[in-house]
Amino acid sequence: MRRTTTFICSTFSSTTNFRAFRMFSHGVDHNSLMASKPKLLLLLKPLHAYPSHGFSMITNSKMVQHLDDRIQAHKDAVKFCQNVLRRKMVDWETLFHNDLSHPIQNVDLVVAIGGDGTLLQASHFMDDTVPVLGVNSDPTQLEEVEQFRDEFDATRSTGYLCAATVENFEQVLDDILEKRAVPSEISRISIKLNSELLPTHALNDLLIAYPCPASMSRFSFRLRNNGQSSGSLVNCRSSGLRASTAAGSTAAMLSAGGFPMHILSKDFQYMVREPMRLTQENPSLMHGLVKSDQTMEITWSTKEGVVYIDGCHVSRPIKLGDVIALSSRAPALKIFLPHRVLSANRPAKL
Repeated sequence: MRRTTTFICSTFSSTTNFRAFRMFSHGVDHNSLMASKPKLLLLLKPLHAYPSHGFSMITNSKMVQHLDDRIQAHKDAVKFCQNVLRRKMVDWETLFHNDLSHPIQNVDLVVAIGGDGTLLQASHFMDDTVPVLGVNSDPTQLEEVEQFRDEFDATRSTGYLCAATVENFEQVLDDILEKRAVPSEISRISIKLNSELLPTHALNDLLIAYPCPASMSRFSFRLRNNGQSSGSLVNCRSSGLRASTAAGSTAAMLSAGGFPMHILSKDFQYMVREPMRLTQENPSLMHGLVKSDQTMEITWSTKEGVVYIDGCHVSRPIKLGDVIALSSRAPALKIFLPHRVLSANRPAKL
């Protein structure tokens, strides 16, 4: 007879068992879970996240086929991972990431199947007690990108933070269950608005800007150490401010001219976007590092603005006079990283 604590989902459907997930959401001592079968939460990228779903204006038949192939690849990956789990001595439950509404607790491992976006969504509901494994369900195929280069962008999922694909999922999972693999702890950015700690921490990056991207943002910032100023006030008129963790330093920050950081660095990087050169501020102050023991304090001097956290899905409006404090004091995220990311030891340039 199956125990009531066993969570099994044998199909990949749009129906979510919220009652089962709520059982995952109640706080239980994480160490006590290991006495029974490990409990896993499979967090899935929803199918409507693919651009072909409900989009009938595409006239290029090859592009339509490509998008259909992407959806099928994701479905096949989910089915494959579920079949692997059925052979293991584990209890598990499935949930779409957009259905998350409570902190993830009372599980031993979160398996995020999709790509970096799915992993980012999961991280917003996780503290530093439960580890996560990212599974790239639809990796980019370089030969496909080259084949269709002159017709459309055939890039699939990057999966920078994903340690597994269907090719190695079972081996990676076995290493985790048998404790041959140890999760890394990567830094996140803590955000305070007028001294109120926001519940969401940035795993990748955050952008502070006026709601309309064509409008100028006015703000000032300074760095502080233990509440004491460790630098002069920097006044800015620009397109906004971006800050990135080490994990996010190879994404938008790198594209904007920043530098890649080692994945385990506790510092974070900032960049003033497109600063106006009419001010007398030192250009070198427009881009730099905030050390793990420092806080970046930003005073917003524009009528309105928005703090975007890890893209556009999580945001917080701000107004004239608001003070935003950024630091690396957020709980770290425990994550099983791919070896290629851990071995890319790139020292900071500043």
